[in-house]
Amino acid sequence: MAKSSAGPKELRWSLAAASTVTAVFVLSNAPTPLYTRWQAEWEFSSGTLTIVFGAYMVGLIGTLLVAGKLADRYGRKIVLVPGLIAAVTAAGLFLSATNVVWLLAARLLAGAAVGAAVTAGMSATIDLAPDHRRRTGSMIASAAMVFGAGLGPLLSGALSQLIDTPQSWIFGIVLTITTLTLVVAIRLPLHRAFAEDGPVGPLWSWPSVPRPNRRELVWGAAAFAPGITSTSFFLSLGPTVLATGINAPSPLLAGAAACGMFLVATGIQFALAHIRTRTHLALSSTAAFVSMATLTASVTLSPTPALFVLAALLAGAAQGLGQLAALTLIGTRVPSNHRAEANATLNIAGYIPAALLPVGTGYLIQFLPFGAAIVTFAAAVMAFSLAALITVRISTARHLRPGTAEEQVIRGETDAATEEALWEKTQT
Repeated sequence: MAKSSAGPKELRWSLAAASTVTAVFVLSNAPTPLYTRWQAEWEFSSGTLTIVFGAYMVGLIGTLLVAGKLADRYGRKIVLVPGLIAAVTAAGLFLSATNVVWLLAARLLAGAAVGAAVTAGMSATIDLAPDHRRRTGSMIASAAMVFGAGLGPLLSGALSQLIDTPQSWIFGIVLTITTLTLVVAIRLPLHRAFAEDGPVGPLWSWPSVPRPNRRELVWGAAAFAPGITSTSFFLSLGPTVLATGINAPSPLLAGAAACGMFLVATGIQFALAHIRTRTHLALSSTAAFVSMATLTASVTLSPTPALFVLAALLAGAAQGLGQLAALTLIGTRVPSNHRAEANATLNIAGYIPAALLPVGTGYLIQFLPFGAAIVTFAAAVMAFSLAALITVRISTARHLRPGTAEEQVIRGETDAATEEALWEKTQT
């Protein structure tokens, strides 16, 4: 096994590393309830709004292409600290924004910050957890992401409802949070890695993992992608659906729906932590399918806020379970010197459809009836969810049976020596 890049392994340090992930995702999703306000004030279209969201994806995926290898080769801090500097800068841009160009720049930097968080931040969270609690570390990393993603829109939605000029308050708070976690990141006991311990090859290339670990990564990505695509839709176009499709243009409702979505994503990981990873994978795909069916009903059969919120909550469950399963597979089956790159690969697989489908739907709204455009998006996600459910269920039937070495490692039922022997076996 590769040498760990972490210093003292204590759960408190794992939680400290997780706080940096939470802060970045607060920044990422805090603008959600403000989009309709900005759209009205600055007079830009739904297509332009999805381009703003797409700028975030460009920053994110561009960072993911290099961040994973960089963090595995030279250590987590070399990625995490600049990522938090980008987060602080993005918060300042949001605070000062006066037109859509400011939003584009802020979202681009926010995407870069998220790319650093999901590679180096999540890997640091797992690295700093004690060796016998890596499954717990994986759950902390996953919960940190979705907790921050929910806290951002809740803060923004509440202040938008209470204050006539919420922008300065919201992003003043976010700027403070990101600055504090930048200090935390600098103080984390993460040792600098040696280049020869990390992946070889050019830094700027499509990330991957060792061949023996690709099977588990594919399982995780297949479950994670529909969930993150569904939640991305509610974040980017959810306020538009409420205002146009359901006639409920409330920033507080939009923020509460997004917050509830990610609170469910957080809570369900703790509530169902005891069940098998194979079940997490299946439940994630099922929840994504039902979420999109409910979304379809909310804009066709019964255009009510209640159905829309239910669809959002189910999307949160899909992302939470898919993310937990994927990070558990990475945290327990991928060696530490490839873990950040594995996280990068997972998030690229999830965020590409999460970018393209909502952006495409935003433009489709301009050419099709509103309901038809939303139904088209939902049908695409439903088709992928069903395909993932069937194929992953069949593939995992042999490899993740109860009592197998692989399942025991994932559930934390083996000692370090057994895990090391299994890893060495998979590398041959």
